[in-house]
Formats: sequence, structure tokens, C-alpha cells
Amino acid sequence: MSEISEVAPLARPERRSQPAAFASGAVIGTLGGLIGLGGAEFRLPLLISVFRFRGLESVILNKATSLVVVATALPFRARTIPFSEIAAHWSVIVNLLAGSLLGAWAGAEWATRLRSDTLYRVIAVLLVIIAGVLLFAHGTETVAAPSLAGWGQVAAGVIAGFIIGVIVALLGVAGGEFLIPTLILLFGADIKLAGSLSLAVSLPTVLVGFVRYSRDQSFSVLRHNWMFMLAMAAGSIVGTFVGGLLLGLVPTAVLLPLLAAILVISAVKVWQHK
Repeated sequence: MSEISEVAPLARPERRSQPAAFASGAVIGTLGGLIGLGGAEFRLPLLISVFRFRGLESVILNKATSLVVVATALPFRARTIPFSEIAAHWSVIVNLLAGSLLGAWAGAEWATRLRSDTLYRVIAVLLVIIAGVLLFAHGTETVAAPSLAGWGQVAAGVIAGFIIGVIVALLGVAGGEFLIPTLILLFGADIKLAGSLSLAVSLPTVLVGFVRYSRDQSFSVLRHNWMFMLAMAAGSIVGTFVGGLLLGLVPTAVLLPLLAAILVISAVKVWQHK
């Protein structure tokens, strides 16, 4: 039995183009790869507005795709940041996970109980917030001494992790746009290490939200569209790789405002979605 407060019958599965899923995933992955992200924040509005999945179904599909992308990205980065170096910072990972795992479960719980129109508005607001993060926080690369230490840093890490976990669950994203600035500013990690630590936190966080969503009737969208999801995930992985190769070709001063504008336009469309 679903726990959604407003239960609507599931729509009959539609046939959606797998090549279109791969191509759109590749484009989105390339956009994300240009700034070192997986592109899930761009993929979600596409699932809603173009492929016409309902709100919670889109979040679940986005989360499943993000899970595949994150699981493949971590070993890909091992040549740059070995697992031994990631393991050496286990206390930072555990600190953030202490909050993000709870946040992911809570966020997924809330998402399954929200009315569809309310969920669309929550998604729209979070997309605008991400646009702001891209403009004002993303690209932070200066490593400074952490402003907090000891238990103050631990408490701030748990709180930040919880908030990020909620956002990860509500949007189905990996959360790198929030985790990387947090790791740099709160824990003093350099940009390359922060990228790998972010993935180490993201993977279990996304998985916890995924497990909670598996208890909802909308989770059947994966059973009906698993080939579509795999095609989009494959395209996202290819696009992320291509975007990484193109990194630096487009000036950040041009790229970030452009991507932020795309998110704001997407937010408006999602807000107005019926």
C-alpha cells in the first residue's frame, strides 16, 4: 500500500524512445561534466517537462540514474585520487553521512507524502537554489583553514549533511553541487579530493533514499521503464566523460550563468507543470 496522502492510479506505461533517452542523457552529462557534476539537476526537469513523467516518478528515475552514474564515477576517479587517500579521510565521510543518511530517508518520506502540485513547487524552488549555488558557491577552489574545529565542526557537518541528504532525496540528485563547497569550506579539502569525497558520501546517501522510495507504488516506474533509465544512465556517463574532456574550453564566467539560467527556466516550467 502506498503512503502517498493523495493516491492516484498509476498511468498506463508509455513507450518512450531509448535513443532519445541516451541522447538527452549525453547532453545533460556533458553540461554537468563541464563543471564537474553529474548533471542530475538538469535531468530532472527534462524527465518532467519533455518525457512527461509525473513528479515522484521523475524523482525516482532520476535517483536510479544518479545511483548508476555515481557508482561508476568513483572508480573512474581512482586514478587521480586513490581509494587509500579517500579512506584516510574516513572521519569527514562519516561526519557528513551521519546527517545525510537521515536526511535522505526523511526527504524521501516527505516526497512520498506530498501532493503532486506541492512536489512540483518544492522541486522548482530547489532548482532555483541550485542555480544560486552554481553562481555564488560552485567553483570554490581556495583551500583555507576550516572556520570550525572539534565538536563545532562535527555538529556543522551533521547539520549540513542532513540538509544535503533531504535535497538529494527530493530531487534524485547526487548532491555534488552542495557537498563539494561544504567539503572545501568546512573541512578544508582541496578541490580534487573534495570531488572524490563527495562521491563517497553521495553513493550511500542516494542508496538510502532509493531504498525508501522502493516502498512506494510509484517505484513501479522503474519496472516499466528500466530500459529507458539504463539508456539515459549510459548517455549520462558518456556525456560526463566528454564534458570532463572539454573542461576549461568554455570560460567559467560564461558557463555558470548560462547553466544557472537553464535551471531557472526549468524551475519556472516545473512550477507551472500540471
